[in-house]
Amino acid sequence: MTGPSDPNGNQPMRARHILTALATLTPGALFAQEGNPIGDLPIIGSPSDGGMGFQPAATKLARDLQWLDGMVLIIITAITIFVVGLLAMVLVRYNSNRNKEPKAFTHNTPIEIAWTVGPIVILIFIGAFSLPILFEQQEIPEADVTIKTTGYQWYWGYEYPDYEIVYDSYMIGSPATGGDNRMTPEVLAQLQEAGYSEDEFRLATDTAMVVPVGATVVVQVTGADVIHSWTVPAFGVKQDAVPGRLAELWFEAEEEGVYFGQCSELCGIAHAYMPITVKVVSEEAYEEWLDWAIEEYGGSRPEAEVAQAN
Repeated sequence: MTGPSDPNGNQPMRARHILTALATLTPGALFAQEGNPIGDLPIIGSPSDGGMGFQPAATKLARDLQWLDGMVLIIITAITIFVVGLLAMVLVRYNSNRNKEPKAFTHNTPIEIAWTVGPIVILIFIGAFSLPILFEQQEIPEADVTIKTTGYQWYWGYEYPDYEIVYDSYMIGSPATGGDNRMTPEVLAQLQEAGYSEDEFRLATDTAMVVPVGATVVVQVTGADVIHSWTVPAFGVKQDAVPGRLAELWFEAEEEGVYFGQCSELCGIAHAYMPITVKVVSEEAYEEWLDWAIEEYGGSRPEAEVAQAN
């Protein structure tokens, strides 16, 4: 099957991905990445065993979503306690032992008005807070950095169209990196070489999306074969990657570090082995990484940027 074209409309993207996959058949082929200026970063957005809450919010979107979840939880908890209390009162006061002859009536206008108006007021109250947060997610601002991500079975492809940078991102330990989705000494060595530990197995990828801290990042999301979903919980973003459609999401990361996500749409037998790694770095480190990535992946800086530098 022929994949989508590159930003210049030249060779099919699928051909590039096949070449990349062949290059990664040698274990550790992508992990050293000599000259990559991205150094050690703290791991901030990652799941934890037995965790019950959210990951630390790294964007305003995530903070707003977590606040909204907490507010709605308080409301539904109060409703649940109220309804259970009413049921308990009915069981105690109006059981057959206390009421040998039950009342016979069919209507109670005040109560019917109350249980109709009450839920309407509650829903309007929730909507007044949830709709602005939804609009904030859906109204895409002007981008400082634009990245296109394409979901494949079972890895992610990233493109920086302004710089013609194109590369793929595989789970460390996947068949494409010489593993079989299991932890082995070879996979552990690859993790350590990439700056991770055994705890990040099935979370870490051989390459990562790299973005500058504080920048408005717009991610264009699509799929090449089946429906995938690009999700990073710490950023509060989730967008289905549908073949033939180009959707957008945005975020503005506030803290440097490593953040993990996962394909969140069942996409086939290896769906569980399709993680996402995003590295948020300083502006200076991002510019250094761009220079390295342009040389590594054959990109170039826009003419306007080159002219401005001169």
